[in-house]
Amino acid sequence: MIAFGPVPSRRLGSSLGINNIPPKICTYSCVYCQLGKTLKMQINRDAFYNPYNILNEVEQKINDSIERGEQIDFLTFVPDGEPTLDVNLGKEIEIISGFNIKIVVISNSSLIWRDDVKDDLRKAHWVSLKIDTATENIWKIINRPIGTLNYDNILQGILDFSNTFNGELATETMLIQNINDSIEELKKVTDFIAKINPRKSYISIPIRPPAEGWAKSATEHSINTAYQIFKDKSIDTEYLICYEGDNFAFTGNVEEDLLSITLVHPMRKDSVAKFLKKANADWDIIIKLINEDKLKEVKYKNKEFYIRRLDIIDS
Repeated sequence: MIAFGPVPSRRLGSSLGINNIPPKICTYSCVYCQLGKTLKMQINRDAFYNPYNILNEVEQKINDSIERGEQIDFLTFVPDGEPTLDVNLGKEIEIISGFNIKIVVISNSSLIWRDDVKDDLRKAHWVSLKIDTATENIWKIINRPIGTLNYDNILQGILDFSNTFNGELATETMLIQNINDSIEELKKVTDFIAKINPRKSYISIPIRPPAEGWAKSATEHSINTAYQIFKDKSIDTEYLICYEGDNFAFTGNVEEDLLSITLVHPMRKDSVAKFLKKANADWDIIIKLINEDKLKEVKYKNKEFYIRRLDIIDS
């Protein structure tokens, strides 16, 4: 499933997701990733799906949403891996622009040193760049990059892109306890982010089960300290530290919708219950999907979440 949702987004209201990368291909294997460890790490851009197949799926989801009165604020490239690994990203942005809905790309920034990636991202209306740290050894601990990446090149690429991008630029910094939440590290990353002058800078913590159990959320004290340091640099800053809500759209097929959403967006148990009620379905569907090894229940901070089984997906 390439297009999914709409789903509630803490940044973007109601977002129709575009999953342009097969699970889970990425340049990173972040310790906090909600999808677990990366199944295939790569640095070379590749063609994964036919752009017109993506267009058709997005159009169908938009039509379904219109029929059901579901609002779509953004079309968001937020896949199972790093969206800029898709060599057709620029073309895909171009052909779905005809829907007159703003297009978002949420990137981990790892390939932004490439000119072709910068060219593709400039076609979007809104780009979010991951900047968890400005220190190379911390980057290696948190993001666990593929070995051939160079962090100095990435940081320079971010600076270059910020000087040429005419859309809305945002950054996101994920705070992990005792890793990148010290005052020294926070000042370093804030100094760097201030140079690119983003429209908005988000401070986040893991709110869904992370890839590594030891990847704990920063404390309230550290989160507040980070916020104050960001604000001292006159950066427009917001928290992304709470659950985004449960207004998940139903577009006709209960199982298909559940599996497509949970493939990239783990759902909390209360959200699943509300979704099933909207779809006039019962919990037997969840039990069935779990028994078929398509869905998995995991716990995080005393809450149950449901996530698609990635290890059994082969396409």
